[in-house]
Amino acid sequence: MRHFTFKALTVPAASVLAATLAFATPAPAQEQAAAEPAATMPDEAVAPIDRLFAELKRESDARKAERISQRIWARWRDSGSATANLLMQWADKAVADKNNSLALDLLDQVVVLMPDFAEGWNRRATLHYTMGNHAKSMADINRVLSLEPRHFGAMAGMAAILDAAGNDALALRAWEQMLQVYPANHQAQEKVGELADKLAGSKT
Repeated sequence: MRHFTFKALTVPAASVLAATLAFATPAPAQEQAAAEPAATMPDEAVAPIDRLFAELKRESDARKAERISQRIWARWRDSGSATANLLMQWADKAVADKNNSLALDLLDQVVVLMPDFAEGWNRRATLHYTMGNHAKSMADINRVLSLEPRHFGAMAGMAAILDAAGNDALALRAWEQMLQVYPANHQAQEKVGELADKLAGSKT
């Protein structure tokens, strides 16, 4: 599956939609589920991730699709390393405590320790955005998508940054790419409609 790379993009310090930023990071309930040992989770929760993505692509009901996406988030959050998982938990707490510099230090350690762990890069991308480092956020998003091209959270973050930067055509492509993975996501559906209408209006 193809994914977008915009490594040369310069992103202005424009505000990205808070709803999109929230979508790019699992909710506390999802984080709690991810922290549970796999042995204590229902059999369906430890289904192969490819099967979960197939279910997500087929599901048209938004609520059911959201439950599937939460199971995917749970898989993404588990690095397979107790050390990396602990660093991620500490980083989440630092963010909650508004100690972004500590959170960044912890996430830097995560990506050095496990450079192939996509969610470590995604969490750092989100943190870079909140700290106003939008170009660094985009670079980390590119890294996420090189490791997991189906990462709908990273796609949403990329689309929002492009949208805020005024790159409507590229933002539309990113939202459309997300819908190929997660067709029932209302936010992506709405943004595709809005941007398509905007671009069509600009041509008349």
